[in-house]
Amino acid sequence: MPKQHTEICNELIGRLSEKHFLSYDEYLFLIKNRELCRNYIYTKAESQRNEIYGNKVYIRGLIEFTNYCKNNCLYCGIRQGNSNASRYRLSKKEIIDCADYGYKLGFRTFVLQGGEDPFYTDEILCVIVSEIKRRHPDCAVTLSVGERSFESYKILKNAGADRYLLRHETANELHYKKIHPREMNFKNRLNCLEELKSLGYQVGAGFMVGSPYQTEDDLAYELIFLKNLNPHMVGIGPFIPHNDTPFADMPAGTAELTLFVLALIRLTLPNVLLPATTALGTIDPFGREKAVRAGANVVMPNLSPTSVRKKYMLYNNKICTGDEAAQCIECLKKRIESAGCEIVVSSGDYRK
Repeated sequence: MPKQHTEICNELIGRLSEKHFLSYDEYLFLIKNRELCRNYIYTKAESQRNEIYGNKVYIRGLIEFTNYCKNNCLYCGIRQGNSNASRYRLSKKEIIDCADYGYKLGFRTFVLQGGEDPFYTDEILCVIVSEIKRRHPDCAVTLSVGERSFESYKILKNAGADRYLLRHETANELHYKKIHPREMNFKNRLNCLEELKSLGYQVGAGFMVGSPYQTEDDLAYELIFLKNLNPHMVGIGPFIPHNDTPFADMPAGTAELTLFVLALIRLTLPNVLLPATTALGTIDPFGREKAVRAGANVVMPNLSPTSVRKKYMLYNNKICTGDEAAQCIECLKKRIESAGCEIVVSSGDYRK
């Protein structure tokens, strides 16, 4: 590879760290030549994170409350068509108990995540959200329950929901159609994100790196898409196949490419909340530590009852399914400290 390419990469990273945007062709050049500038971009991304958030890493208590889903996404282990999935739903009391326990452990944000399960109506979710906020008014509640109507999002916001996570999965409509069933609509997905922003939620988007049929061109466009969307949080992780899906035999994404894209996101959206995901820790034993060194500043330990954790299996070999929450936090604290950062007790809001 010509020395000139290394110089171009370094120049582009320097400009990205100052201006926070590049052209599509420039993002693509960096992705294609990432082996020439990997260490440099990680240094820049970590410095950018420290400039805004310091070396603080925020913990979110993840409560996976249902693995029922009406959708049939081709990559997902809890897809409706997976007859081997052992289904469960947590009761209102069980969900609130998880939050109470998490509060004692030091969590100040709770993420209620589940499949798109029609059982959990607005009425049921509002009772849960409002009760958690009543018991713990200094905490933030994040919902991750998929596509709903504008009116539903509004009702949940009024009940006390602060944030909403909705991975768009891909910014390319043709690619979207290749990894989703025909009845799911790309434009509706993007419209949901815009509606959530208009209602005042802190909004999270995200996608899988290395998902089936994804190209480097797609990844370059993801950066343009995210810059325009300007979400408060971006969750990315490598695609990992699940053995009970149509993509069971597809190759997994790599930690190497995921980490590089994560650093690109930090430099493009310097204020963004950026998780070191469980999927990254699944594919690489030190994936979460590497993510922190590449600019991540959020981790999401699991508060779900251990009896159901192995049932919320979006992909093969998911880590931490048997750990108690307290055990998981202690492990994460040591891991984060080894990456030069510290976990803090805070709701960890987005900083403008």
